[in-house]
Amino acid sequence: QVQFVESGGGLVQPGGSLRLSCAASGSISDDYTMGWHRQAPGKQRELVAVFFSAAQTTIYGDSVKGRFTISKDNANPTVYLQMLNLKLEDTAVYYCNLRDWRTGGDSWGQGTQVTVSS
Repeated sequence: QVQFVESGGGLVQPGGSLRLSCAASGSISDDYTMGWHRQAPGKQRELVAVFFSAAQTTIYGDSVKGRFTISKDNANPTVYLQMLNLKLEDTAVYYCNLRDWRTGGDSWGQGTQVTVSS
């Protein structure tokens, strides 16, 4: 069982910035992907950014490339999402996800709301 502590959502004006964090705890192997997905009202959940622990690489959704940066705490399964130049279309609930490739686990946080509005 994996538990999450998510923080950092809120209301921001277009062009502003926010930083999300997600700390995972529990039974987690050393081979996992961890990152953020988001879901806007009436839309499907989409990938924002994820970190691959084994390859030490990251991937980003096309709509956030160049504006969002994911980083990871080396000591713990914790990821951060720095969001710059936020747009109205970035408004969504952002969910932290950890997929453990060794155990087959796929765990989701409770989500944090990000609202971009003038």
